[in-house]
Amino acid sequence: MNYNLLKDVVGLVQEFEDANMDCNSYTNDMEGFKDWICGKCENNLHNQEPDWEGKEMGRSPESVINTLIVHMNRYAKSYSKSAIYGSDFSTQEDFVYLINLKAFGSMTKMELIKKNIQDKPAGMKIIDRLLASGWLEQKDSVADKRSKMISITEKGLKVLEQQMDKIRRAANVVTGDLSSAEKLQLIGLLQKLDHFHKPLYHNNSDSSQLLNIAYDAYLKAI
Repeated sequence: MNYNLLKDVVGLVQEFEDANMDCNSYTNDMEGFKDWICGKCENNLHNQEPDWEGKEMGRSPESVINTLIVHMNRYAKSYSKSAIYGSDFSTQEDFVYLINLKAFGSMTKMELIKKNIQDKPAGMKIIDRLLASGWLEQKDSVADKRSKMISITEKGLKVLEQQMDKIRRAANVVTGDLSSAEKLQLIGLLQKLDHFHKPLYHNNSDSSQLLNIAYDAYLKAI
C-alpha cells in the first residue's frame, strides 16, 4: 500500500473539512468533497494564466487564439502534404472526403461538402476528381431523384487503406506532446467553438454581412 498517498488523501480531507467549516459551501459527504476538489482545480487553472508574445503591449487573448489556430492549420496541412507524398492523392481534401464517406456512409454531394466546411465550387471540384479516379460512385437518391448519392468504392477503400498508416501518423504528430487529458480538454473547447460557428457558416450569409451577423451572435453568447 502507498502510505504516502494515503497520508496525502487524509490531509486533503482535513483541508476540506477546515475550509468548509468556515464557509459551509459544500455538503459534508463524498459529493461535497468532489465538488470542492473540482473547484480547487478550477482555481488553480485560473491562477496559471499563460504568457504570450505581445501580452505586455496589450495584445488580446482573442488575437493570440486566432493566430495560433491559423498556425495549427498550416502545420497540419504540411504534415498532410508529407503523408500523401508519392501517392495518388492530389490534396489532403481527397483523403478527408474518402474518410468521411467510409465513416458515415453514402450521402449527397452537398452533405459531404458541408461536412468538410467548404464552398460548393471547391467541393464539387474535389468530388469530380474523385469520381474520375474511380474512388467514388454516384447513384440517384431514392428520396429525391434530383439528387445524387455518392459513396466510396472498393478502389477508393483500397487506395485509402494504402495511405492510412501515414495519415494516422500525421494526425498523431499534429497533437504533439499533449497528454490524454489535455487532448480531451482541447476536443471539448474546439467542439464548443465548432457549435458556435457551424450554424453561422451553413446560413450561407453574404460576405458583406457575415461579420455583422457573427458579431451579433458573439455578443449574445458572452
